[in-house]
Parts: sequence; structure tokens; C-alpha cells
Amino acid sequence: MTMLRRRSLAAALAAAPLLGLAACSGEQTASGRSGGSDGGGGTSGSRVVDTVKGKVEIPADPQRIVVLNYALTGYLYDLGMTVVATTTEAADAEGSFSEFWGTAPEENGTELLSWSSDGFDLESVLGMEPDLIIAGGWGFPYFQADKAYTDLTAIAPTVMVDKALTTWREQFSFLAEQVFDRKSTLDQLVQAYEDELAEVREAIALPPQPSSFLYVTAEGTPFVFFEEYVPEEFTALGFEVDPVASANSLEPYTEGGDSAELSTENLGQLITSPTVFISGFNQDTFSVQELGEKAVWKDLPSFRAQDAYDLPYWASRHDYDEALALLDVLRGMFAK
Repeated sequence: MTMLRRRSLAAALAAAPLLGLAACSGEQTASGRSGGSDGGGGTSGSRVVDTVKGKVEIPADPQRIVVLNYALTGYLYDLGMTVVATTTEAADAEGSFSEFWGTAPEENGTELLSWSSDGFDLESVLGMEPDLIIAGGWGFPYFQADKAYTDLTAIAPTVMVDKALTTWREQFSFLAEQVFDRKSTLDQLVQAYEDELAEVREAIALPPQPSSFLYVTAEGTPFVFFEEYVPEEFTALGFEVDPVASANSLEPYTEGGDSAELSTENLGQLITSPTVFISGFNQDTFSVQELGEKAVWKDLPSFRAQDAYDLPYWASRHDYDEALALLDVLRGMFAK
């Protein structure tokens, strides 16, 4: 399934309420208003959402949404919401729109907001005149939004996506069902994913198992993922995850972290699985070919057997569109 096909599907399903698909379920109608008497417990024209910060009353039909976590923005485009601005993917860096968003940023008139390791530019957020702010989610953006939450709520109603929602399914479900009342759109998108997953499962032949999943920072430091954070696409396709981190009682790099740092010594001792997948951290860093020229790496069983594979950096913490793209990647790697 190509990116264009995914974006066309998402756009079509986001417009499904216009065809009456939500009429019987209480989802948003063509006007964006909830089908119930008060739009989910709020006053007329609003909804109340239960969040990690408590109950938040938001517009039932938000027209100017600002997203303060780049990783959440694709879900809103898929649901047909209007995003007037989103932060760049990384702090203190130039940004660009994701290739998986297609023409949605142009259609929405979305602007990119820069931010820093010190926090969000609240004046820029205010200048976008949002009627709703979506914040939180994975990683550092949650920390920054938590720190600035009171200031953000002074600008517009702010929905924090709980950092405990660690999969694309959990995040998408919260946004689609709890925030925007678009469950039937979500159900159709998830079904499209399940159909694609089934096709890929039949189309590939797995490499030797089990597999280890690592990422490498720009400085060359390797980290191994705890098995519960390995993308669900792998286990759903039949890959067996080598529980390196948990089996060896490795400590996460930070409390609640998804991975553990490896030294040069324990890289060679612990990564003994016949297959390894390597990605970058927040950017593509070292390729398998480059690592295969380095001491320790080149002697790993997976590298010797040529069963080490590159993954795009976004594979580890991906949204719905990237989940579909990951299936495309795996189909290409292991086609029968």
C-alpha cells in the first residue's frame, strides 16, 4: 500500500460522517457537533474529555487546533481535523512536514512552530489563536507540556495525551473516541490496517528467529528495546523477540524508558540473536553497512550471517500512517 493510497483512504474515511456513517453512533456530524444533546457532557457546542489532567471542556467542532507534539499530528489529519500549527519533530532543529501527511498540511494551512529544549514558544502558540491545544504523548514533548500546562490552558482548552499510552492504537483510540468522537472513522482505518497486515503476513518469509531490536544514537551508542516496546507489526507477523533487556535485568535509560543502553562489551555478549534490526534515534544515524565495518558489530552472529537489517528511525515510535509504512518496509525486505 503506497503512501498516496494511505492518505487517500484516510481522507475518505475522515469524510465518512458526511455520508451518514456516524449518524447512528453519536459521532460528530458534518457540522462537527456531537450527535448527543450536549456533545459529551459539556455546554451546548462543547464536549468534556477525561484526561490525565482531569476533565477538560473543549469545543465540539474545533476549527483552529494547535498540536504540541509532531508525533500526534498525523492522527488529526487522518480524522479530518483542522490543524493550524504543529511543533517541529525535534527541539532546537529545523523542521519539515512528514512525507506521510501528504497534502494535508497544505490543505489545512498548517504552520510549523519551532521549540527548544527549554520549552515551547508560548507567544507563537498564542499567535495561532487556537480554540484547542493537543499536547503530551511520547517523550520530551510530554515533559514540556506538563511543565507549561497552566500557561497553555490560559491560551485555549488543552488536552494532554497520557504518556502511558505507548502504542499507536492507544493514542489513536484516545484521540478518535474520547476527544473527537469519531469512532467509526477509527474503526475503518484500523480495519484497513488489519487487512494490510494479513496480506503482508502471507507475502513474507521470516528470517531466522529470534530477533533483537536496537537503535543507535548519532554518537554511536547502542540501545536495546525492552520487548514490550517492540513495534506490534513484528510480533503480529510472527517475529519472535529476543528479551535481551528484561532477561538480563538491564535498567532503562530513564525511569519508564523504552530501552537500555549497551556498552561495547555487553553488546557483543548479549546481542546473540540470529537476526537484528537497527534504527536511529530521532533521525537516521548509522546504517547496518556502516556498523558492519566496526569492531564488535561485525562479529555479531546476525552481521556475520547477513541477517542484520536497517529500519527507518520512526519505526520504533510510530503513528497509524507509519505503521502502514512499516508493513510496506517489511514486505519489501522479506517478500517470498
